[in-house]
This record gives sequence, structure tokens and C-alpha cells, in this order.
Amino acid sequence: MRDVVLIALAALLGALVVCVPGAVALRLLQRRSITANVGVLVLVVVLAVAAGVLAVAEEMFISGHDLQVVLIVVPIAGAMSLAIGLWMGRRMARAAVWAADARRRERTLEASRRQLIAWVSHDLRTPLAGMRAMAEALEDGVVDDAESMREYHHRLRVESDRMARLVDDLFELSRIHAGALNLTVADVGLGDVVSDAIAAASPIAASRSVRLRTPSQAAWPTVKASERELGRVVANLVLNAVRYTPPDGTVTIDGGRDATGPWLAVSDTCGGIPEADLDRVFDVAFRGSRARTPDTGSGGGLGLAIVRGLVEAHGGTVAARNAGEGCRFEVRLPA
Repeated sequence: MRDVVLIALAALLGALVVCVPGAVALRLLQRRSITANVGVLVLVVVLAVAAGVLAVAEEMFISGHDLQVVLIVVPIAGAMSLAIGLWMGRRMARAAVWAADARRRERTLEASRRQLIAWVSHDLRTPLAGMRAMAEALEDGVVDDAESMREYHHRLRVESDRMARLVDDLFELSRIHAGALNLTVADVGLGDVVSDAIAAASPIAASRSVRLRTPSQAAWPTVKASERELGRVVANLVLNAVRYTPPDGTVTIDGGRDATGPWLAVSDTCGGIPEADLDRVFDVAFRGSRARTPDTGSGGGLGLAIVRGLVEAHGGTVAARNAGEGCRFEVRLPA
């Protein structure tokens, strides 16, 4: 019994010689990578075993032959353990990074979802309140002359159209996120799509004293796309540019084909977008520092998010950058 106690004490003292500095090293490495921590931990364990064995051998409890055998087995087993530990450490590090990214994306999406709900609720509540007030006025006979009644009916139609656009945007965005878009791809003339978008945006641009123009030398290509969805992309980009361009400003729609394939660009003179916001302009419900104009916006900050979703559904890309006196939104479609 006495020999067992002495062996245990010798092994404990030998292991402590390694474990104490090992614990200090692990504490210093706690902010380093998981792989480094796992590697040091395995190394400390192997060295602690070797130190314990040497301490017991020093007290003459192990023969020279047995010590030689142990000193051969421990390094080999330790090297294998270290290799497995480093491999597992890398796997754990990748899993930890993936989990952190997933949590960050989830928090971002949840924040965007809450922001979207708040803004959409506001954009719905405002026209609803106006429509209710006008309907009550008509019902109670507050207005009875023909001119006022026509104005009230006109405003009711305008507000209902605004709400319908917002609901359509929400439905379109839900289809994009659910992967439920059914694209009917055909040969589409990009020039025709641009002409339709300009015709639809011209009244709004005229009311804001914004000029719409296309370069006379623009060579509009024919692209493989769904005409309805591509028209939505161009219309949203043009309306977004008109909305943020000050009076007497210019919105330019250009397009063509280069070595990488067809492209479309919408440029404005809005004064530019803050660099910190350039990567976020296509996020759902992102509006930047300016509020949307009620009579031209679709509400909720959904227009550019829909643009990105529809372009990516076609296999293309869309990007925004500052250029000249404003910003430039460029769509590239696959060749």
C-alpha cells in the first residue's frame, strides 16, 4: 500500500510540473483559435503522462526495460492524439464560425423583419386613415358638391392603388424568398422594356421636374429573360432613381453588351449614397437616411430588394456605386 501511495505522489508531482505551465498557456491562448487551444491541450496531456512516468521511474518503481517501452509507446500515441486533436480542432473551428455566421444572419434577418413590419404597418395605416376619413365624410354628407365628391373619389382611388402596390410588392418578395418564381424565359428586347418603364415613370418624373433620358448611341441588346419580371426590375430602378433625384435633376438609362454579356445601367444625380450604405441598399426594408415620398414609393423599402431577387433569379447580378453627381445601379444578365 505504501508503494502505491508513493507511486501516485510521484506521478502527481511529475504531471503537475507540466500541467501548471500548460494551464497558464491555455489561459493565454483562450482568445486564439480553437485549433490552437485543442493542440496545446492534447500536448499538455501527453507531456503530463510522460512526466509522470519519468517521475515514477526516477523513484525506481519502473525497470529500465519497462521505461524504454513506455517512452516508445507514449510519443507515438501522443503524436497520433495530437494529429487527431488538430483535425478535430479545425472541424470545431469551422463549425463555430458557421454557427456564429448563422446567428449573425439570423439576428440581421430578424431585425430587418421587425423593421419591415413596422414600416409596412405605417405605410398601410396612413392611407387607411385617410380613406376612412374621406369615406366617413362622404357617408355623413359633409361634402355634397360634385367637385368635392369627385376629388374625394379620386383620392380614394389613389390611396387604394398605393396600398395595392404595397401588397403586390410584399407578394412578389414572398415569392422570391420562397423560390416560387416561375420565369417564362424568352427573347426580350431590352430597348422595349426600357421604353415601357420610361413611359410609366414619365408622369412622376414630370411632377418632380426630373428629366429621363437615354443616350442616342445606346445599343439595346436582346436578352433571354422573363419579360414581366425584367420589366419590374427596370421600372423599380427607374422609379427609385426618380424618387431620390432632386428637382431639375436627370435620370439616365443606358444599356449594351460587352465581353461578359448584356448590361443595363440606371444613373441619377441624387448626390451619391453614403459608402456605409452601398452594401445595404438592396436589403429588405432598407431606406437609408431619407424617408420615401408617399406619392411615388411603393412603401416598405421593398423596390430594390425585389430588383435583386428578380435579377438573381435570372442568374444575373446587380450592384450600386457612386458615380459622378449621383449613383449608378448596374444590372448584368448572363450571356
